[in-house]
Amino acid sequence: MLPWTRAPRTPRARRTLAALLLAVAAVATPTATAAAATPTAATATSRGWNDYSCKPSAAHPRPVVLVHGTFGNSVDNWLVLAPYLVNRGYCVYSLDYGQLPGVPLFNGLGPIDKSAGQLAVFVDKVLASTGASRADIVGHSQGGMMPNYYLKFLGGGAKVNAMIGLAPDNHGTTLLGLTKLLPYFPGAEYLLNAGTPGLADQVAGSPFITKLNAGGDTVPGVHYTVISTKYDEVVTPYRTQFLNGPDVHNVLLQDLCPVDLSEHVAIGTIDRVAYHEVANALDPAHATPTTCASVVG
Repeated sequence: MLPWTRAPRTPRARRTLAALLLAVAAVATPTATAAAATPTAATATSRGWNDYSCKPSAAHPRPVVLVHGTFGNSVDNWLVLAPYLVNRGYCVYSLDYGQLPGVPLFNGLGPIDKSAGQLAVFVDKVLASTGASRADIVGHSQGGMMPNYYLKFLGGGAKVNAMIGLAPDNHGTTLLGLTKLLPYFPGAEYLLNAGTPGLADQVAGSPFITKLNAGGDTVPGVHYTVISTKYDEVVTPYRTQFLNGPDVHNVLLQDLCPVDLSEHVAIGTIDRVAYHEVANALDPAHATPTTCASVVG
């Protein structure tokens, strides 16, 4: 998830960019951090996930690993989806990644290739705990894109059955063209790269995105699902979220429920229509039609 939401056509866009740069500066300055303790994955145990005594059932033989978005963490991104899946009999786990020194709460800001390495370690831990040979991954925003690096370059393709992205920036984002303003603000691009590399890596055309997508979007043996909303104001254009490959299911939320108005944040954090499609992707043999009525149950 990236914090820019307006097109560069009005003074509001310039104010938004200025606010972004102030936020980046604050994140890069340890003295600006909050004193609150960072929530950990262990906190989520009381809500039914990150339970390392959980053993997958015959009905749901693979653990589900949830990967938060930029500025998210292992708890706040999944307060709805994690219990939703636990209640359906899954062993569910979430990790924190991309932390910056001295910055609590807000994760996903470090270099994305290093974050993928953290995911690799976490998946190995989950597989060892559950005894499963493969896991399923569900990620939101950066968390729906970053695992692709793990799959392609860190051996994850042999350990993951399904990769499900909610509003993932698989091909980066133009941020509605806002990044084109960066050269007009002296020092802005340096601050973006030096202060929060996890943001810079997500810009369309960045060295990271170029490497990630070289040679195709997918790896053999992994089932891919992308769930997007046409109201996404962060990963733009929204169709760049979709993947190309022989085992890819690209879904537009409004094709399932035309009156669903979820934007970038809501599709990953509260949208039960999207979550029903996640459940279908995790268990396609027992999939049921996803409609506006899927908000029930």
